[in-house]
Amino acid sequence: MNNQHGYYLEDLTIGMESSYQKTITETDIDAFAALTGDTNPVHLDSEYAATTPFKARIAHGMLSAGLISTVLGTQLPGPGCIYLEQQIKFKAPVFIGDTLVATVTVADINQRRGRVSLKTQCFVNTKLVADGTASMMVDKKS
Repeated sequence: MNNQHGYYLEDLTIGMESSYQKTITETDIDAFAALTGDTNPVHLDSEYAATTPFKARIAHGMLSAGLISTVLGTQLPGPGCIYLEQQIKFKAPVFIGDTLVATVTVADINQRRGRVSLKTQCFVNTKLVADGTASMMVDKKS
């Protein structure tokens, strides 16, 4: 793999894994809300969030999913791949100050169609906070 192109289909094997981690800040949540227009007060208003079951502001679920996209687009399969599909379940909240680790694992390779399925997961410490699968189109060498 190089910076201009990620893995080619022929270079992938089931079980390959890559991760990206980021500590979520108040600034990240505020910027995500501004970018997307999702201004739900559970993300932005500490007083409101205190009245919810979470008791504090939480990150947008799609902010976690965005870190999955980071791994897929920059590491595995990496540059040149096309993100086709994402299925995801948000299982637990992510709070300001949590270090989120997005991990993708190659689960299936369809050589004929040029498609790769990957397990996509986000963790805070050992707690699974998001769980899903992605489908990618990956270039063949020839």
